[in-house]
Amino acid sequence: MDKKDKKDEIILQQLEVIQTLTEHNLRRMGADFWGAPLPPEHKAPETPAGTSKASEASGKKPKAPETSQAAGEKAEPEEALPPPEKLEDLQKELDSYIGLAAVKREVRNLIDLVKVHQLREKNGLPVEDLSLHMVFSGSPGTGKTTIARLMARIFHSLGILSKGQLVEVDRAGLVAGYVGQTALKTKKAIEKALGGVLFIDEAYALNGSSGNDFGQEAIDTILKAMEDHRRDLVVIAAGYDGPMDRFIHSNPGLESRFNRFLHFEDYTPDELLEIFNMRCRKGCYELEEEAAGLVRDFLREENRNPESFGNARGVRNVFERILVCQASRLAGQENVTREDLTRLTAADVLAARGPETPRLEI
Repeated sequence: MDKKDKKDEIILQQLEVIQTLTEHNLRRMGADFWGAPLPPEHKAPETPAGTSKASEASGKKPKAPETSQAAGEKAEPEEALPPPEKLEDLQKELDSYIGLAAVKREVRNLIDLVKVHQLREKNGLPVEDLSLHMVFSGSPGTGKTTIARLMARIFHSLGILSKGQLVEVDRAGLVAGYVGQTALKTKKAIEKALGGVLFIDEAYALNGSSGNDFGQEAIDTILKAMEDHRRDLVVIAAGYDGPMDRFIHSNPGLESRFNRFLHFEDYTPDELLEIFNMRCRKGCYELEEEAAGLVRDFLREENRNPESFGNARGVRNVFERILVCQASRLAGQENVTREDLTRLTAADVLAARGPETPRLEI
């Protein structure tokens, strides 16, 4: 493709964006000034004003109101969501997670806060606006996404969120490459998350280094949605400790809306071994007693840098490497019993560690 053809293609793409924006905005002018959907309490009644009773009697259905769907786009069918779960069951699930003592304590405190807030409302007492937007900070593999998904279900159980789903995005899921596209892309993610939790992984990546970066447009769109849909949307921003702290305090809008911080500690060697044993139980594997110490050493070696190891993700990788070595050992046997298939030996662990890896003392 020569330079002229490439230039023509870019111009056509820009024209398509302008056309989409124009049609999108025209269809949404009946909502509010910024083009956001009307909140539930301001939606028009089912029978539009001006519809005559004669037309109702004739059996003709009034014309459906225009939607915010851009021309040419097909409306995505809404997924059937499960009913609210029992709060007691969700709290038991929280307690069953390995480690995360400080996070569990903060989640329980938040549940109690929401309960008392609802009781005050029920009894006609004044209440402060309850902001549930949160920042999750910590190394990879420490359970941030897992807890975010559980929080969505807990808020659904408490009646705070109408659906309780989790929509996970990162910079690539929010920021586009052309002027005007980022707001549309971000709004689409927000609309998908309404009634649940929008989980933004590595949120600090939205702070671009260049002046023409579109990350700020995504941030502004998210901030507006947090205000417009504060009664049916929770936003959780996640990432490493230092970058997340700088990101939140770099913008007064972010600083005022995110006032709950949950820090996820790295797993201890004992907790990593417990996660490994849990994987063994789930997969119907049995770790030989003499192999347990070797696995513990193996995990400590790999976890010298928790960020690169990935905590629970690193345990999964170690577990899978040991399974590969077990499979190589069993492939050389003539007769393989059911017991052989479930047993992980010291030889499997040593083979996975490699011959040059020294053994660490426990």
